[in-house]
This record gives sequence, structure tokens and C-alpha cells, in this order.
Amino acid sequence: MTEEKSPTALDRSDSRVRHDEGIIGAVRAFMDRIRSGDLGMLPVAVGLVLIATVFTSLNPVFLAPNNLVNLLFDAAAVGCISLGVVCVLLLGQIDLSIGSMSGLASALMGVLWVKMGLPVPLAILAALAAGALAGLVYASFLNRFGMPSFVSTLAGLLALLGMQLYLLGSTGSINLNYNSALVRFGQILIMPAWLSYLLAVLPGVVIVVTGLRAMRRRAEANLSNPGLSVLLAKTGLLTVALLIAVSYLNTGRGVPYMFGLFVLLVVIMNYALTRTKWGRSMFAVGGNSEAARRAGINVNRIRLSAFMLCSTLAALGGVLSAARLASSSQQAGTGDVNLNAIAAAVIGGTSLFGGRGSAWSALLGVLVIQAISNGLTLLNLSSSLRYMITGAVLAIAVIVDSLARQSRASHGRA
Repeated sequence: MTEEKSPTALDRSDSRVRHDEGIIGAVRAFMDRIRSGDLGMLPVAVGLVLIATVFTSLNPVFLAPNNLVNLLFDAAAVGCISLGVVCVLLLGQIDLSIGSMSGLASALMGVLWVKMGLPVPLAILAALAAGALAGLVYASFLNRFGMPSFVSTLAGLLALLGMQLYLLGSTGSINLNYNSALVRFGQILIMPAWLSYLLAVLPGVVIVVTGLRAMRRRAEANLSNPGLSVLLAKTGLLTVALLIAVSYLNTGRGVPYMFGLFVLLVVIMNYALTRTKWGRSMFAVGGNSEAARRAGINVNRIRLSAFMLCSTLAALGGVLSAARLASSSQQAGTGDVNLNAIAAAVIGGTSLFGGRGSAWSALLGVLVIQAISNGLTLLNLSSSLRYMITGAVLAIAVIVDSLARQSRASHGRA
């Protein structure tokens, strides 16, 4: 008499056959998410391809390696500010003072370093501390008095701008030492080719290791698995794309260290948002703050951390901007800094309604913003046109976000 498999073993075998559908199943699941309004990073990727195609047809210099290197240098400062904006947008809040905060941090660092003779690291730490203090004030106004963040940060915009003008005095600007390590970091320091290739391969290695670990845990729990083929396909595509990009940039000057710092901050923020209790609490508060409070989450503390991170990253963006320009001036943080930082976060996929977004939104969104700015500059078009085009792209991004939100709600995935 033959021995039959136990029902548990049969169930487990059937489950794995049913769920391990490979690449075809992954593509089908991806299309289902698109139809239900879960667009992810798709609109940004399509937008980048369209922008590159249009500007390259109008001026082939746009995709020249050295021009792309300059684009990455310029993207780092605004990207850091946008990364902080992602934090407050996840809560359904806003910070309108990020531009003024970056300008004040730039002025404060310049005064402490150049005029008072403090070491550069201490001057930078003081600028970052000022940013954290501003975020603490905004969160306190919201938590203690219920003051809307729109109002408190608008008041902060004016107050911080006044402080910036006061620190810079009648001269209006402070020139930084061009030969200093900070200015060289912001203008000319490039990664060695071997390091850039190593960093291009590293994400694929991490994805494979973490993916295999997750697959093992899901298999032990008898849960669905996308399959090893899907994991290897995703990793292979990402690694090849990064290697091609790095190889192309290395035909010019190479990958800037400053952009590498920004990407590192994005990776750290992404880990914090997706793999920690704090990150899960951020999404919970953004989705429904009252439900989060009833679930035992300290909503006030989450808001405090988000606003402090936002202002601190805005201050860091001001420091990087000063390094890029080799000066601290009254123009720092003004103009389109606020627009670009907030627009980058929204265009990258972070919802204005709270509860949805990613650290990668800042990276992808700022690439779109800087690509538009760089392309229009190459075409020698006026800044007025750049403002109008950026505003139109922002409006389209918000419309897409609203339509996707309605589609998710209708499919029960809001």
C-alpha cells in the first residue's frame, strides 16, 4: 500500500505552484496595479524619457556626459530639501519655509566660518541645529495650539528670511574660500571610476540578499512568493541600467560625490520609512491621525520628528547650495527653491493628501525638475518660461495623483 502525502504537504505544494508564477505573473500583477490606480514611479519614468527625448532633439548637448554631471551637481542641494518635504507631506502637512531655512543656514554657516573663524564642521553643525530648532517650533505650534502648518511655516518663511538678511548685513553676500574642502566638494570632487561601478553593483547585491531572505520567510509561512526568476530579473535590469548610466557619466567627468551623498540620504530615509516602527507610524498618521492615535501611536512625537527632519534637511540643502556657489548671499533660498523642492516631492509620487509616498520620490522628482531647468537653460529660454513649464508639470502631477487616488478608492485599494 503506497504512502500518501499528508494534506499539509499537498496544500503547501499546491500553494507554491499556484503563487510562484514567475515573470509572467509579476507582469500581470503589475498591470493590475496600474489599472487600479497604483501607478508607483511609472509617470516619473515616462516623464523623464519624454523630457530627455524632447530636449535632445532640440539640443544634442543635453545628453552629453559633462552636462549630465552638472545636472547631478545642481540636483543634490534641491534634492536634500525635497527629501525633507517628503516627510511632512506623508503626514498631510506642508512646510513653506524650506527655501528661507536653506538661505538662513547658508548665511549662518558663512558668518560663523568666514567672519568668526569657526572650523567648517562646527559652522555646518550650527546651521543644521538651527534647522532642527525651526522644525521644533513648527511642530510645537501644531501640537500645542493646533496652528495649521501652512500658517506657521508661512510665518517662518518671513521670519527666517529676515534673519538671513540681518546676518548678511549691508554687503549682502559672503564669499567662501574656493580652495576649501567644502567648496571643492560642491564643485569639482568626483568619485573614482572603480567606486562608482562598485556602488552601481551594490544595490543589486542588497536586493538579492534581502529578497532571498524574504522569500525564505514567506515560504516557511506558506505565503505567496513572486519567484526567484522575478527577483533575478528585477535585479538584473536595475544593475544593468545603473552600470550603463555610470559608464556613460565616466566618459565625462564622472559621478559627483555630492550627488552620492544625496543618494545615500535617500537610501537611509527609505530604510527608515519602510523597515522601522517610526516609518510605519509616519504612514499611519498620514493616512488617519485619529486612528493612529487610538492604535497607540504618539502622533505628536511623529509630527515633531517629521518637521525637525524637514527643516534640518532644508538647512543641509542650504549648506550644499553655498558649497556649489562658493558664496552665501541674500539670493540663497529665494526664487524657485520652494517651488522646486515641493514640486519634486509631488512629481516624484508623494501624495499631497498624506499617507502615500516614498523617499525615492525626492530623487526621481528632482531629476525631472533639474532636467527641465537644464534643458531650458541650454535652449537659452527665459526663466519666466521655466516657471510656467514647471508649474504646468506640477499641476499635471497633482491631477494624476488625484485621479489615481479616486481609482484606488473605487477598487478598494485606497
